[in-house]
Amino acid sequence: MTRYGITVKPGSKKGPLVEASADGSLTIYVRERAVDGAANDGVIRLLADHFGVPRSRIDIVRGHTSRSKLIAVDE
Repeated sequence: MTRYGITVKPGSKKGPLVEASADGSLTIYVRERAVDGAANDGVIRLLADHFGVPRSRIDIVRGHTSRSKLIAVDE
């Protein structure tokens, strides 16, 4: 299981997009607003496509209500 630190930009006109930085962290741009978990669902959907795994293999470990999150991907 691989863990990634991510920063989420909800309600972005730029998204959906995944940007990787030199330090290994990811910035995720999603169009969904941070209301009722919609942005988190968008993040999981986008990361599942990015890593080529089912959505059930991606878990938000920390930061459910924050823009900074720690996610685990079971590849």
